[in-house]
Amino acid sequence: MIRFAEPLLLLLLLIIPALIFLRNRRRTTILFSRIQLFETLPRSWAQKAQPLLPILYTLALIFIIIALARPQRGLDESIVRTEAVDMILLLDLSESMDTQDFTRANQRISRLDATKEVLNRFLQNRPNDRIGMVGFASLPYAVAPLTLDHSWLIERMKSLHTRMLDGRRTAIGDGIASAINRLRDSEAKSKVVILLTDGANNAGTLSPKNAATAAAALNIKIYTIGAGGMRTGFFANRNEVDEDTLIQLAQTTGGRFYRARNLANLEAIYDEIDQLEKTEIEVESYTRYQELASAWILAGILLLSLEQLLSTSRLGRFP
Repeated sequence: MIRFAEPLLLLLLLIIPALIFLRNRRRTTILFSRIQLFETLPRSWAQKAQPLLPILYTLALIFIIIALARPQRGLDESIVRTEAVDMILLLDLSESMDTQDFTRANQRISRLDATKEVLNRFLQNRPNDRIGMVGFASLPYAVAPLTLDHSWLIERMKSLHTRMLDGRRTAIGDGIASAINRLRDSEAKSKVVILLTDGANNAGTLSPKNAATAAAALNIKIYTIGAGGMRTGFFANRNEVDEDTLIQLAQTTGGRFYRARNLANLEAIYDEIDQLEKTEIEVESYTRYQELASAWILAGILLLSLEQLLSTSRLGRFP
């Protein structure tokens, strides 16, 4: 978009004909009794350019007047302000996460592989949030700090397995404490922990209840997910997930509890959390104007200089 900062100065274009008329009146005429002698002389480049002089003069005046009117080009720009969410993904890495009771394309996969698959998509959908990850079994393990580099976080997540920690026990309370520690100094408007486990707290020094109380004091919300498919046979009625504790964790901190028994459940849960914890994005649009007068004034001066050069050449005025 082009605009003029001083558009009224464009009215000067109306006086250009008068300036050309006055200029032509001031030109000096030299009279010769005979011009046959000059007709036999070769015509110089200045003489050949004589018809261009009025055009050059007119264009020079037009360009200079346009420059005085200060033409400007509008550049649309915007400032994006985001109220991002700082989030820790808290992932159970105990041995039971290797249980293959989830199904993908009629193929059984482990709880851990199913979780990785769903988290991969979840991370790609939240480019503006700082997200970190903590794994836990008998001890917590810091997988990644809060980061916007989700590609790197996904690569770190791919390397996780249940044998990297003592996976025979599950320290949910200590895992929450580790997640809280990474969110403690966060200045984000919303701070969230998403805990996924398939068991019950049976290790560690801090109880889940006390960990939830600490999280609530720091305005950290905990979403809890109990993962595990339906048991069959002798263990059909056995529930490995401590749902009561997970419900209490969520209620204490203002989060929600979910139960994921299959891959579709798990995908739906993370989709719902994605909708509940939306990043607020504010876009402020404005137009920045770039001055173009310098190019016009330069062109005008060059044309005027060329016109003067041609008109003052030795033979430039001879017919």
